[in-house]
Amino acid sequence: VQLVESGGGLVQPGGSLTLSCTASGFAPGYMFSNYVMSWHRQAHGKERELVAAMTGFGHGKDYGDSVKGRVTISRDNRKNLVTLQMSNLKPEDTAVYYCKAARPHIGDTYWGQGTQVTVSS
Repeated sequence: VQLVESGGGLVQPGGSLTLSCTASGFAPGYMFSNYVMSWHRQAHGKERELVAAMTGFGHGKDYGDSVKGRVTISRDNRKNLVTLQMSNLKPEDTAVYYCKAARPHIGDTYWGQGTQVTVSS
C-alpha cells in the first residue's frame, strides 16, 4: 500500500489545517475500506504518537489525549482518502504527521512519508 500525505505547512497558533492522505496499491481482493486508517505524529526528539484513528466504515474512532476536541478524522472510501482536520493549533502540535494503513487481523502496517506541520508565529 502506498500512502501520500499532503496539506502540511506553517500555521499560526490558533489556526487550522487539514491534512490529506491518499492510498493506493491494496492487496489483491482488498480495498481501502478494509484498512484501519490513522494519523500519527512525531515531534523532534520525541516518540511517534497517535493523533487519530478510524475503522474502515467509520464506526470506530479514536483520538490522542493531546488533541481531543481539536482534531477530526474522516475518510472517503470512494476516493481512497483519509483527512485530518485540525483547529486551534498550538506550538506543541509542531511535528511530522504520518498517515498509516493497517489490517489488524492480518498484522500488516504501511506508513506514508510524512508531512511537516509547524505551528509558529
